[in-house]
Amino acid sequence: EAVKKGFTPEFRNRLDGIIQFKSLEGTVIHTVVDKFLTQLQQQLDEKHVVLDVDDEARDWLVEHGYDEKMGARPMERLIQEKIKKPLAEEVLFGDLANGGVVSVSVSDGELLVETETEAA
Repeated sequence: EAVKKGFTPEFRNRLDGIIQFKSLEGTVIHTVVDKFLTQLQQQLDEKHVVLDVDDEARDWLVEHGYDEKMGARPMERLIQEKIKKPLAEEVLFGDLANGGVVSVSVSDGELLVETETEAA
């Protein structure tokens, strides 16, 4: 926190390029995935949409969203591309406009995002 207050973001990014940080362990990366998914669920709560991400999908995100050099930084972009973008249209104008369930799983090595509307 003190570093954030004392140094500009540009300087901190330069430090990231110079200082070698220890690679994250698998459990820590899973925690990062859970953090991003919790944030997404909070956004979806307003629209009465439930996010259900199975363990295999969480493992897929850990595997594809973590980079030895970049750490967990690519994770947010991956979740944006693979989950948030496909959901945006459905939540605003489609099947999920009045709420529902989003199920995220893995099929043929890729994330599969399926929607189910709330029963009227």
